[in-house]
Amino acid sequence: MTAVIGAVLERSGAPAPYARSTPITVSDLELDPPGPEEVLVRIAAASVCHSDLSTVDGSRPRRTPLVLGHESAGTVVSVGHRVEDVAQGDHVVLVFLPRCGTCEACLADSGRPCIPGSVANGEGRLLSGERRLHRDGHPLDHHLGVSGFATHAVVHRSSVVRIDDDVPFEVAAMLGCAVLTGGGAVVNAAAPAPTDTIAVVGLGGVGMAAVMTAAALGVRRVVAVDTASDKLALALTLGATAASTPDEAVGQGERFDIVIEAAGRARAFDTAFELTAPGGNTVTVGLPDPSERSLISPLVLTAEARRITGSYLGNAVPSRDIPFFERLWREGRLPVERLISSRIPLSQINEAMDSLREGRALRQVIVLDHLVPPLATPTTAHPRQESAS
Repeated sequence: MTAVIGAVLERSGAPAPYARSTPITVSDLELDPPGPEEVLVRIAAASVCHSDLSTVDGSRPRRTPLVLGHESAGTVVSVGHRVEDVAQGDHVVLVFLPRCGTCEACLADSGRPCIPGSVANGEGRLLSGERRLHRDGHPLDHHLGVSGFATHAVVHRSSVVRIDDDVPFEVAAMLGCAVLTGGGAVVNAAAPAPTDTIAVVGLGGVGMAAVMTAAALGVRRVVAVDTASDKLALALTLGATAASTPDEAVGQGERFDIVIEAAGRARAFDTAFELTAPGGNTVTVGLPDPSERSLISPLVLTAEARRITGSYLGNAVPSRDIPFFERLWREGRLPVERLISSRIPLSQINEAMDSLREGRALRQVIVLDHLVPPLATPTTAHPRQESAS
């Protein structure tokens, strides 16, 4: 059993501001050892994502209490006896959709969400079906198979991807969600040609990652769309060739081969659809409130040969795609660190949710290293078994 400090969401749907209603408490927890196909990770950095906020505000309700957080990175402490390809001391990115490797979706290797993984996430359990977190002897749910707003996490082996040791943990954390979701939507769901034009509607962390990725791929025109002038200015420094508000973008009459919707609002989706050219592809990655609706004419889809593509986690296969984005970062073509709005302690998690809700932050990074002692060699660790060459 490992002693853990973690951020526990006690109830969803509490009134904002959360700094006042305090739906999240920082608590002393207990964490079971990893199962046969699981990994114990000491979390070094975790960033705050809109998917965390949607659980807090109740727009994507989950059972509580649960330990929040899914965009994290850290160091492997120990592994289960069936895990052979990561070992104690490895630096890893955590990803929020585990993959069983045997269901129809996993075998297709197409980035479709793993079926058992999705079920486990919805139930607040790990892919094994277990819950490893406890408080005062009572089990707590896992958030999206990670629960990364804590000093340690036990996750399924498929929820970690090994990275090189020189990648800063705060950068690594964002590779696992913001970059996989936004960048993956460009690379996997949109798959642009260099001659294509792309617009990105909504410039949070995911939208900015989409802008950076499109620029890194050499797409000839990348237009950033948002209502916030400071985000538009930042997008221009991250590779966008132009930036405008939604009204300006629609009023100018330009249409795009690919439009990425990354705001998670029906109104933003409507804007994205309106900006899409005949023959074009509207790719939606935002997670709006389930009650939101959009009206689309089927005639437009047919007469203009349009496509609408839903993209969850950027249609990514993390073990394949994270090394690709790591390489872009290393080459200086994906400056992920520029998405960091602030670095905060875990104790400010309620205030961080307020900042995100009010649109004042891209990525707030929770620094956790100071809460735990240096890595110790555990008795359950075993070395990575290198394959013969």
